[in-house]
Amino acid sequence: MTTADPNQRIERAEIEDTSLLAFYRDMNMPERRTFWACAAGWALDGMDFMIYPLVIGTIIALWKVDAASAGLAGTVTLLASAIGGWLGGYLSDHIGRVRTLQITIIWFSFFSLVCAVVQNFDQLLIARALLGLGFGGEWAAGAVLMGEAIRPQYRGRAVGSVQSGWAVGWGLAVLSQAILFSALPAESAWRWMFVIGALPALLVFYIRRSVTEPEISAQARAKQAASGDRPALWEIFSGPILKTTILASLMATGCQGGYYAVTFWVPQFLTKERHLSIVGSTGYLATLIIGSFIGYLVGAWLADRIGRRNLFLIFSIGAMAVVLLYTQLPLTNEILWVLGFPLGFFASGYFSGIGAFLTELYPTRLRGSGQGFCYNFGRGIGALFPFLVGALSATTSLANAIAIFAVVAYAVFFIAAFALPETRGRVLHAD
Repeated sequence: MTTADPNQRIERAEIEDTSLLAFYRDMNMPERRTFWACAAGWALDGMDFMIYPLVIGTIIALWKVDAASAGLAGTVTLLASAIGGWLGGYLSDHIGRVRTLQITIIWFSFFSLVCAVVQNFDQLLIARALLGLGFGGEWAAGAVLMGEAIRPQYRGRAVGSVQSGWAVGWGLAVLSQAILFSALPAESAWRWMFVIGALPALLVFYIRRSVTEPEISAQARAKQAASGDRPALWEIFSGPILKTTILASLMATGCQGGYYAVTFWVPQFLTKERHLSIVGSTGYLATLIIGSFIGYLVGAWLADRIGRRNLFLIFSIGAMAVVLLYTQLPLTNEILWVLGFPLGFFASGYFSGIGAFLTELYPTRLRGSGQGFCYNFGRGIGALFPFLVGALSATTSLANAIAIFAVVAYAVFFIAAFALPETRGRVLHAD
């Protein structure tokens, strides 16, 4: 077994055109098909995950579940996704990015459908855990697929633009909620929300027909097959790569812990502490989602313009500031509605640099395993935040609980990002 050194053979491409859409103009047809397949995957991924936070209030009321237990279902989903992401990334290093993407999409779509027919909270908890395995694996395979398919001078903008699909999916979930809860009684509307969450399965037909394996990935696997030097599951924890794995995992923990502390509980914050109805809160969530979508696009542009690290440092500070304003000041609902835009902007925009950054930190033979582990380790630890926020809200206000955990998470994000190297423009090799 050979241990890859992330500091070897570092070659950087010059970034000449920094406009947001330059990458798309220069794409060939296979690249564009990969782009749209991954963008759709992220959108449906986001829709599938955000369905549960949107129906959590109904679940609490119907099944008499306390806030901590309700938050636990979100935590279990994310913990399972941490395992699924690591295993999915490892699988993508062995059988390919495209095939792994198809398997994981089918998996989490099926278990979203299972969520629609469960009969009690314990069954829902199990179904969400199994859904999380595919949910994490889909991100790992899709992020590596995009990172390898796009040229280095455009990688930040392309991967970041795909990440904006999450906001589109979030918006679809909120729109579905507004329509279904207006047309149907709450007792059945929440089940139909999960039925809609099974729609990503249809994307597999497009992927099978249109998306090809990145050449660099195919070359790396061919070399491994010829030499018999297959990467081990634990290789990312050995040699000089270990430091990268530790710091990247901490960074992913901070950025996702903050995001989940905010987005998982904001719908409940609006209805419980701001006394808005489910339908009445839709406009507030729409502002948050629009800010999130714009944040993804701006973050994608900045990732290539000012670098990945600077993007993370600026947005982590901005996120801390806006979370404190949103939750701690005695604001009117009108001002809170306006603040939803910067909250979504700063709490989401940094994700545009994460996929490209993790892709560039690891050599090709370990890219799926390393990227899948770090991002989903962060997702797993960040998964504790919905549960912890819910538990703390039993002794203080939900607003205070959100603020405490979000600020701590963004501080960890800032420190870890500061300690990692800048990777903008790094050329990838089939090593």
